[in-house]
Amino acid sequence: MTEPAAPWALLAELTHACPLHCPYCSNPLELVRRRTELAADEWARVLAEAADLGVVQAHISGGEPLLRPDLERIVAAAHRAGVYTQLVTSGLGLTAGRLDALIGAGINSVQLSVQDADQANSDLIAGRASYAAKERAAGVIRAAGLPFGLNVVLHRHNLDRLPQIIEMGERWGADRVELANAQFYGWALRNRDVLLPTAEQLDRAKRTVADHRAKARRPELVWVLPDYHEGVPKPCMGGWGARSITVAPDGTALPCPAAYAMTGLRPPNVRDRPLSWIWRRSGAFNAYRGTAWMSGPCGECPRRETDFGGCRCQAFALTGDASRTDPACALSPDHHLVRDRAGRAGREDGEDGAAPDFVYRRPANARD
Repeated sequence: MTEPAAPWALLAELTHACPLHCPYCSNPLELVRRRTELAADEWARVLAEAADLGVVQAHISGGEPLLRPDLERIVAAAHRAGVYTQLVTSGLGLTAGRLDALIGAGINSVQLSVQDADQANSDLIAGRASYAAKERAAGVIRAAGLPFGLNVVLHRHNLDRLPQIIEMGERWGADRVELANAQFYGWALRNRDVLLPTAEQLDRAKRTVADHRAKARRPELVWVLPDYHEGVPKPCMGGWGARSITVAPDGTALPCPAAYAMTGLRPPNVRDRPLSWIWRRSGAFNAYRGTAWMSGPCGECPRRETDFGGCRCQAFALTGDASRTDPACALSPDHHLVRDRAGRAGREDGEDGAAPDFVYRRPANARD
């Protein structure tokens, strides 16, 4: 077995607890219970092992990591290991005092999520009043002088306000704004019909981003490509098991944060195995590495070393078989599963101003 290159990033999901209920949440439908979460000492070991393996950056995420009372201990452990840490937060609970404590522990940057530039719609999407708290959190981050990013998940119900979202990033003092077109796994897949944008919306959004970039103004915009309308799949995390490790709140280790739902994968747990073994030897991380596993259109495709057959998690979510060509690809025999949905996007929206029928991220909604 050829040794894989070292990973450079770790997504540390400290908890699935969260004050928000976003209908596109990247957490799995079956949320990890708090009683099973890794303790701070366990996270310290994982972070030290990650650094030894080659990881240089950790995204400290959730759920909402600020709900962990031992967050500062975990950040300090990452700092001791020499790992650059970014706090990924909803901003709820981020006071100047809490941020000062995190800076003292060694936090290096903050990414703040926001749902829209319109307060009412932002609160609607989040499932609770939260926009005002996010605006206050932005002021706290900016005053602290940390590198500051905004993350906005884009979908049918906020894409038309993209110019205002970019202006909000400028006003709040963000260094960069990640415009993350919704990826349809987990909760977002449950809400796909109400979240999927139209092709016309995406065309307008692309022009807006291009116009902003042409002016060479801050903030920097990161445009995360959609794939339902493109006909070309995105690389799967730069290739399955190629760059990043996700560690779930209970210690489950995954090649991709969307891989929770892949039945049969049998992901290892950091409580049972060291991270180096998980990365190099586990079946889960080796299942779709490289290109040898490919069949069908992918096996002979000249792009197979570029897009790696697209997203394994999306292939599984839509076809039940993670080894199939990503249906987002126009060459996939399953492309109609994406094409037909994209073609229907927005057609059933009412014209009476009724609120979208979101299935909010709540445990009670997981199997409804």
